Amino acid sequence: MNPVMIKLFGGVFVLLVAASLIGWILAHRVTSEDGRATVDNLNARIKAWWLMIGIFAVAFAFGKGVTLVLFALTSFYALREFLSISPTRPEDHRPVVAAFYLFIPLQYWLIWADWPSLFAILIPVWAFLLLPLLAVLQGETKDFLARTARIQWALMLTVFCISHAPALLLLDIPGFKENFLLLFFLITVVQLSDVLQYVFGKLFGQHKVAPRVSPAKTWEGLIGGGLSAAAVGAALWWITPFTPLQAGGMALAIVFAGFAGGLVLSAVKRSLGAKDWGTMIEGHGGALDRMDSVSFAAPVFFHLTNYFFGV
Repeated sequence: MNPVMIKLFGGVFVLLVAASLIGWILAHRVTSEDGRATVDNLNARIKAWWLMIGIFAVAFAFGKGVTLVLFALTSFYALREFLSISPTRPEDHRPVVAAFYLFIPLQYWLIWADWPSLFAILIPVWAFLLLPLLAVLQGETKDFLARTARIQWALMLTVFCISHAPALLLLDIPGFKENFLLLFFLITVVQLSDVLQYVFGKLFGQHKVAPRVSPAKTWEGLIGGGLSAAAVGAALWWITPFTPLQAGGMALAIVFAGFAGGLVLSAVKRSLGAKDWGTMIEGHGGALDRMDSVSFAAPVFFHLTNYFFGV
């Protein structure tokens, strides 16, 4: 890990220690039922941050190979969560097996092999053609479109979209070689935005964005938390190939894409009658609950960076 990464993770560590201390104080001072629920939720988010930062620190310390393995495992668990709470039939066994044991490893191997052209079309083209073929060979046509689309969309969100985060390591940007810093920028902005939107929403939220989908999301939280996260992104311009204004613009794109991801996947959960995608992170749901924002933000950030700054 280079000196810049050590400084960045050191700064994040100090912030998390401060946040944990504040959470501990609030947990011992707040007595109202609503206040305790809010503090418990905030502390759960802080604990999730500790876990995620620890995982990413290991990834950054050990390089590209470990990073890809960790993201591949994240995609595996996220896909498992998605398909676990959505109904599947025995006739879907073959496409599900192909999704897990063919397309997850192949997608991440293409990043390792530095093969961006095939990485970009493997799932949107080849998986989308192969999966329904595997299903139709079973001979069952009941709910065929819905069954096939469910598996295709699950693979798209949990594997193709999330894999765009480590795929930032593939980008060829003139004069910029520290692509790990782009991954740090993405994860920091998208996760910090999530926490700040929650805080601003609790402090100032009055107007809900989509009350039937996600009652906790408010316009005040989105604007206040989003602008604050964008300001942090602008302040991190020095670790990117962007100017401060460009870094702020990129951070805004990440914020709004992440918000859209969280909202859309909340709608999916509600339609399936589930509160969380899983229980992997104690008190704060599963892998997909933490990666829902990344699933939308990663491809947006990847392609904006590649289009405007890549070769």
